[in-house]
Amino acid sequence: MNADIVSIGDELLIGQVVNTNSSWIARQLNLIGIKVNKIVTIGDTRQEILETLKESSANSNIIFITGGLGPTSDDITKPVLCEYFNTSLRFDEEVFSMVDQFVSKRGGTMNELNRGQAMVPVSAKIIKNKIGTAPGLWFEKGGVIYISMPGVPFEMEAMMMESILPLIKDQFQLPFIFHKTILTTGIPESKLAITIEKWEKQLSEGIQLAYLPSPGMVRLRLSGFGNETIKSTISAEIDKLKMILGNAIYGYDSDTMEIVVGNLLKSCNKTLATAESCTGGNVARLITSVPGSSDYFRGSIVAYSNEIKTNQLKVPIDLINNNGSVSKEVVEFMAINLLDILNCDYSIAISGIAGPTGGTIEKPVGMVWIAVASKDKNVVSEKFLFGDNRDRNITRASVAALNLLRIYIQE
Repeated sequence: MNADIVSIGDELLIGQVVNTNSSWIARQLNLIGIKVNKIVTIGDTRQEILETLKESSANSNIIFITGGLGPTSDDITKPVLCEYFNTSLRFDEEVFSMVDQFVSKRGGTMNELNRGQAMVPVSAKIIKNKIGTAPGLWFEKGGVIYISMPGVPFEMEAMMMESILPLIKDQFQLPFIFHKTILTTGIPESKLAITIEKWEKQLSEGIQLAYLPSPGMVRLRLSGFGNETIKSTISAEIDKLKMILGNAIYGYDSDTMEIVVGNLLKSCNKTLATAESCTGGNVARLITSVPGSSDYFRGSIVAYSNEIKTNQLKVPIDLINNNGSVSKEVVEFMAINLLDILNCDYSIAISGIAGPTGGTIEKPVGMVWIAVASKDKNVVSEKFLFGDNRDRNITRASVAALNLLRIYIQE
């Protein structure tokens, strides 16, 4: 089975809206063994839609279409689909009832535009939209399936998970595919590739490896095809990889560094606080993005200025003057003092030069000092040189800080 994904919308072409739908759909299809041949983004024009559907139908078994099903005049997907499938619109009472209930629950009043959502193509199978007004449409023509869905991401995703994917699984015998993602940090992609070169070369037949780098981390995705036994084969390969990479592996699949650290803190019933300068509270933001983090996170002091470092974190001004605010001495002092100031078991302190300005020859943009301390262990600190991009520096420093704490707790 193979598929094309077609996203419709002028707003996508001008960059006003980021097209997350295509990547999300592609991931879901890959998980069930459907190969994506092509991803296409086109504008809201009749000719483009007709030509794209004709072209895709020559090469794919299923065509997934998003966008253009709304109630306004620029939403032309539905009438163009009627033209393509040589059909007409009909009024669907069940769809109208769902739209009416949706509008009423939100305190609105049904109008003609809302009512128009109940006009659906005669030849289409209707896919219910439980969280929006535009139903999905399923067409079949010449042995090809066409599935049209709303462009609103959360509506499309719900429709795919609850209705469309189960229908596809029931209708087709799909190949077995298994993915396992190993999450690594602290080793750049090129160095990582050299480190695991021998392991990669001896991977069992039928297993593919992909490198997926992002700021501060590299994901290694192992994909296996065949039957259920591939799971145990991949598991055995991961055991070998653990022996090579050790602590550089921090999690798997959908784990994040903040989830992993949070689980460690919960397991040992400890609390954490952060003192952040160049990251501006980003580490605290990551930690508190995890539901239930109030169980272990005490709070944060964003000590962006030296005044806050001295007044709130009690760092001696002489220490800053003699060593600079971006230094081993200052971050260690910040981390140690924070333990008592916010009454926590573990602390993280960060100070650096995020950029793009402010660097010197001795302390260039991207230099970051991070310290971790606890009430029953010595303080540890590490210097990092990240680069000259401000946003990436903040992201990488945040990941590095959480990773330093992870290793500190586990040792």
